[in-house]
Amino acid sequence: MTLKDYADLTARLFEFAGITVILLGALWAPVAVTRRRRGGDPRPAFKLIRRNLAGSILVGLELLVGADIIMTISHAPELRQVLVLGLIILIRTFLSITLDVELEGTWPWSRKKQEA
Repeated sequence: MTLKDYADLTARLFEFAGITVILLGALWAPVAVTRRRRGGDPRPAFKLIRRNLAGSILVGLELLVGADIIMTISHAPELRQVLVLGLIILIRTFLSITLDVELEGTWPWSRKKQEA
């Protein structure tokens, strides 16, 4: 196997891991809520399911971005491929930041100020 073959395999494994994390998170979130909830107000359960699902999506997106980077740099990248990669990374980064804000309630760069 060549280095390109190993890079392709690694990228595919990253893609598989990203999809698996998102899928397992989507399947586990309702299970975790049902195990914790014993009736009563449904709002905490809704927040818990959103937090679990968003967390798994964040981790899955990071793995998928890693796969895209590996795939692009392992081949002789053309300008079009680099631009597509840049657009994918921008979209996934935007999704990650918005999910993070949804989870934490603050911008990631303002947390250190609040903790201090």
